[in-house]
Amino acid sequence: MTLIGAGKRTATIRPISRRKALKLTATGAAAAVAGLSAPAVIAAGKDKILIGVPSSLSTPYGVADDTDHLNGTTMAVEEINAAGGVLEREIELFVPDVDKLSPESCRQSIAACIDKKVHAISNAFLFAPIPAMDESAKYKCPYLQGNTQRNATLAYKADPKKYSQILQTDPSEVNYGWTYPLWLTKMEQTGVWKPKNRKIHIVAEQVGYCQTILKAARESIPKYNFQLAAVTDIQYPVNDWSPVIQKLKEVDAGAIMIDHWVAAEYAAFCKQFSADPVPGAIVYLQYGPSQPEFLELGGPATEGFCWSTVLGVYGDKIGQDFRVKYLKRFPKFVGNMGLVYTGNGYDIVQYLKRSWEATKKPEDFEANCKWIRENPYRGVCGMMNMNNEFQEALHFPDNGFGNQATELEKGMSQLYVQVQDVHHKIIWPNEIAESKLRPAPWW
Repeated sequence: MTLIGAGKRTATIRPISRRKALKLTATGAAAAVAGLSAPAVIAAGKDKILIGVPSSLSTPYGVADDTDHLNGTTMAVEEINAAGGVLEREIELFVPDVDKLSPESCRQSIAACIDKKVHAISNAFLFAPIPAMDESAKYKCPYLQGNTQRNATLAYKADPKKYSQILQTDPSEVNYGWTYPLWLTKMEQTGVWKPKNRKIHIVAEQVGYCQTILKAARESIPKYNFQLAAVTDIQYPVNDWSPVIQKLKEVDAGAIMIDHWVAAEYAAFCKQFSADPVPGAIVYLQYGPSQPEFLELGGPATEGFCWSTVLGVYGDKIGQDFRVKYLKRFPKFVGNMGLVYTGNGYDIVQYLKRSWEATKKPEDFEANCKWIRENPYRGVCGMMNMNNEFQEALHFPDNGFGNQATELEKGMSQLYVQVQDVHHKIIWPNEIAESKLRPAPWW
């Protein structure tokens, strides 16, 4: 495999740092570096298949997720090339830098992929997805990503012809808010958590993504036997959680949701909260703990906190086998592997491989988008079924708000996780749980 970067950002292939994602270059020896057989069966002179992977390489936010995504992508490409490639053609990666918060940078990263004439684009997520989508509409190659944003898939729904190439491989963020009170109900039914009251206190960051989750929670909570007692606003970056914790103690809710997204700041919250907790409260942290920095920085103070992701590596045999392979390829992450975009990057490449083999024409963008839309794929992160009005993966479990799957293997499961013995353990849905809810130390 060869992996090329935009401009002058290149480096020899190696496991990618959490602190600084690297663009990689290598020769055919990359397979040997990975401990794989050389792809001798790839025909000499065959044009390569190029995948664009816009990645955050120089900004302080998004590096962990994009490192995971690029690592998983790299591993899939190495495996495929070692086995002979796709249609006897080697896969190559192009990795342009992107500032996820900048609409113009998001657009430019896609433009760079188009300039390179990539056959497909794979991306973890962008906070400004619409400019990137608009740019990709000029080219129309399959654009698979884990943006997790309903505003983006609503744009597809409003103009499916323009955005036919946009395929969101995971359910949207609205499901975090919609499913939250359902999860609380299920945790209460275990008998482990016995709510001291029916109050919910949500602490919400001001970025649009988190505000969408808050809005969805407001819609869902009245359907259950809970009350939204308070909403406290925060603004990134959060340097001191003391004022927030004081508010939490004043409201004294039985259930607390921290609707944020930065792992390092979540870790700081856990340390401060653990030292001065709200007794008996079940505390849920939205998504950010999936990033390895959370456990690295929070350590034992993270024990008992819960979180969830609508996209993540399952704990079943398929998922466990992937984890073993990943940690063999990237041993520096043993004990603290990212469990979201590692699998998503890997799954996207495997999905594209199947599409290209089915159509036999990687250059036929329309045919490949159509094949992917009409042929759901079960990867290490569950079922990607995007053949619906939003062209986004169906969500499981069914929370009653639409675009849901009623069976595990017909959709992508939201994974609810608790930190237990300083490890992440899936505790719900029951179909794929690795453990059960434990009492938090402050209960």
